[in-house]
Amino acid sequence: MRTFWSALPTEGRWLLSTVAIQTLGRGMTLPFTIIYLHEVRGFELGIAGALMSLIAITGLIVTGPGGTLIDRYGAHRVLIVGLLAMIVGCSLLAFATHPAVAAVAVVLIGVNFGVSWPGFNALIASVVDGEVRQQYFGVNFALVNLGIGVGGVIGGFFVNVDDPATFTTVFLIDAGSSLIPLALLLGPLRHVRTHSEGSDDTDATSAGGYRQILRRPAVLWLTLLTFLAMFIGYGQMEAGFPAFARQVAEVSTRVVGLAFAVNTLVIVLLQFAVLKLITGRRRTRVMQVMAVIWALSWLVLGAAGLLPDSLIAAIGVLAFMGIFAFGETMLQPTVPAIYNDLASDRTRGRYNAINSAAFQGGAITGPLVAGLLLGAGLDAWFIGVMIVGSLAVGLLALALERVVPPAANGVAVVSPIVEGTPSNG
Repeated sequence: MRTFWSALPTEGRWLLSTVAIQTLGRGMTLPFTIIYLHEVRGFELGIAGALMSLIAITGLIVTGPGGTLIDRYGAHRVLIVGLLAMIVGCSLLAFATHPAVAAVAVVLIGVNFGVSWPGFNALIASVVDGEVRQQYFGVNFALVNLGIGVGGVIGGFFVNVDDPATFTTVFLIDAGSSLIPLALLLGPLRHVRTHSEGSDDTDATSAGGYRQILRRPAVLWLTLLTFLAMFIGYGQMEAGFPAFARQVAEVSTRVVGLAFAVNTLVIVLLQFAVLKLITGRRRTRVMQVMAVIWALSWLVLGAAGLLPDSLIAAIGVLAFMGIFAFGETMLQPTVPAIYNDLASDRTRGRYNAINSAAFQGGAITGPLVAGLLLGAGLDAWFIGVMIVGSLAVGLLALALERVVPPAANGVAVVSPIVEGTPSNG
């Protein structure tokens, strides 16, 4: 950690040092938003669910144009707009007593979600490069989980469905937490610019549209891999996993909550060790190892369903989350690093937008498939799909390895690949 920290420029230290605090507010609201809308504000469960989906749908719609705007006007400006939308959206949601007001609020929150991922990733990539960039993405992921995890624990103890003011408070805290990155962008980081800033629209467009970028074999395989990893991974964390744990393994809600705590703990404790292990290794090989680990985790969860309502089932559910989290520590440092090493300075926003869109697409479709399979009582098929999907991620990583330039695969530490540079991709 000391070596990594000393290798960071001042701007990178500013960005990283506030991550856990920024995400604390999000952690306080994320697990309880649908409870707030349904049980506190009295919206029908179907409406509450639709409002939750509207966040992801808006984010997916905004991601593409957001990436283009980042390349044309710079991540700095786009992020400021997104953070302002987040502040207004969370503030509105804190007092939303009508579905229409809540809808406006979640759309604004979705706008921020759509631009924040490509924006901050582009900003990070403009500050750090090489192995430090890969390490940064891993450490950042651990700190995000720490902030959300701690925030979830605090929110769980604080909110009370019989006292709406408690929910108003946590949503205002969530809004206030966005003031921290906003202050950084307007203060210490105001001089950090992506290289596309200052170029005109024609220059930014000629650097490569989305269709042109996706024609690159490395980008296409990486995007398919990202989508599938999200589909069988994060897309199941708020739907398939808890539904299977409750309906099939028949564990208590306390065990489900504890499983998420185990997930956060494993990531925070192991991320640095994993970063040390994977440094200098082919990123595609790391993904293949992750795919096997995820397949094993789903196998363990399936076994937990064979002995429902038992101590073994509870242990299996907790073990699933621990093993799955171990795989996460390998995914998050590698995929964003490859996208940014493939991109040029003039296309970095769009490359990260493609990454974000693949992530959101998997996160949206994952719960839909889980609901269909588990709702039909096809528990074994659900586990089977997850295991096969995990192994398919490994096969996609193998295909990616054949076309990705060595530098982007972590074989050599060089400057990011520039469009038009000859490569085996």
